[in-house]
Amino acid sequence: MHHHCTLIIEYLEKYFFIQSKNSIPRRGEYNVYSTFQSHEPEFDYLKSLEIEEKINKIRWLKRKNPAHFLLSTNDKTIKLWKVSERDKRVEGYNTKEENGAIRDPACITALRVPTIKPMELMVEASPRRIFANAHTYHINSISVNSDQETYLSADDLRINLWHLEITDQSFNIVDIKPTNMEELTEVITAAEFHPVECNVLVYSSSKGTIRLCDMRSAALCDHHSKLFEEPEDPTNKSFFSEIISSISDVKLSNSGRYMISRDYLSVKVWDLQMETKPIECYPVHEYLRSKLCSLYENDCIFDKFECCWSGNDCAIMTGSYNNFFRVFDRNTKRDLTLEAARDIAKPKTLLKPRKVCTGGKRKKDEISVDCLDFNKKILHTAWHPSENVVAVAATNNLFLFQDKL
Repeated sequence: MHHHCTLIIEYLEKYFFIQSKNSIPRRGEYNVYSTFQSHEPEFDYLKSLEIEEKINKIRWLKRKNPAHFLLSTNDKTIKLWKVSERDKRVEGYNTKEENGAIRDPACITALRVPTIKPMELMVEASPRRIFANAHTYHINSISVNSDQETYLSADDLRINLWHLEITDQSFNIVDIKPTNMEELTEVITAAEFHPVECNVLVYSSSKGTIRLCDMRSAALCDHHSKLFEEPEDPTNKSFFSEIISSISDVKLSNSGRYMISRDYLSVKVWDLQMETKPIECYPVHEYLRSKLCSLYENDCIFDKFECCWSGNDCAIMTGSYNNFFRVFDRNTKRDLTLEAARDIAKPKTLLKPRKVCTGGKRKKDEISVDCLDFNKKILHTAWHPSENVVAVAATNNLFLFQDKL
């Protein structure tokens, strides 16, 4: 699976870009369509905390008219945005001048038929709804339901269900907060609705478990319908076992039959019909197992890597360090390590697979595990739903790679 790099877009956390339908760039090149600030810095006076404007998650709604709708959230507040286009203007009003001034009705002696004239494309982003004050802890996930009417938002201890039209109330469907906070043993790390069944959602925890909840069985999903957990391998037990088993991301497959979970060292594929163990397990960077002590000291062990499915559910992608990202082919069981770096990513460059060497003699193309840069990490990845185009976010660059044509 060869990808070549097509363009680097400077990626700013506060802003996002959408492909314009009016400009027709060459395949794989993107123009900025719209830029807007989604959140402003806020201050929580009760807790004396600054709420950053940075965006934690963006989720698109399905298109139902020419406008785009998306949900974006920072730590506390979710907003629904409408991004719409205007390329025509009305001329020849009867009741007002072209500059908008209202005309005196006594001066109107003739009726005109207004005409519609083309104008330069304007893209406007307007906030349609603001969903606030429902989370005590930081929001880590939002997920739009397949019914396209409701969505969930999750923080460390609770998951809320919202209706897209109702901003002043949400329904708490999962609450794992213990009566005594000293008894707190786990937090929610990610939550997602099933892509087809609107009553099913899953959420992962820092204890390495994934719970599947069915909202038909109870309004409050405190008792899960299924619990996916892999029994601990006693041979690999160490001081860090608990930390590295924490799940940083969970994603249901497009078909809705499987899900992937990402922990610190691996990606696991689960069949929703089988809770006892994953059906596939892909080591992402097993060579780091011997380095956990220094990764703990520099806080890297707490990094939260995301994972994603290809459109046909045949491949999985996730990030690693040194700006590496990993692609696993579920059919052939082949895996690929690619590097997203500015110096090698010129348009039409063919990416060379990278290999990490662990001890012994280092081959010419390999990079030693001791030379990896842990400040360069790929936490966010996305795969186009129907084409072999992937987006990979390195610290402050967004890379797009596509199949060799």
